[in-house]
Amino acid sequence: MKQSEIKNLSSAELQEQLSQLQKTYAELKTAHAISPINNPLEIRGVRRSIARVATEITKRELQ
Repeated sequence: MKQSEIKNLSSAELQEQLSQLQKTYAELKTAHAISPINNPLEIRGVRRSIARVATEITKRELQ
């Protein structure tokens, strides 16, 4: 998810997106621990998306 897409979301949508990404990240980590997944770079992408969403949430709280 790109930063420009994240900026257009409402606060409620950001919270929902964050929880969905965290769930996806946990599932990917579990699947990768059991047997290697085809594209391990997907884990990094999800982790970075979580960071982008969390940063936007924090930015909005501080304003």
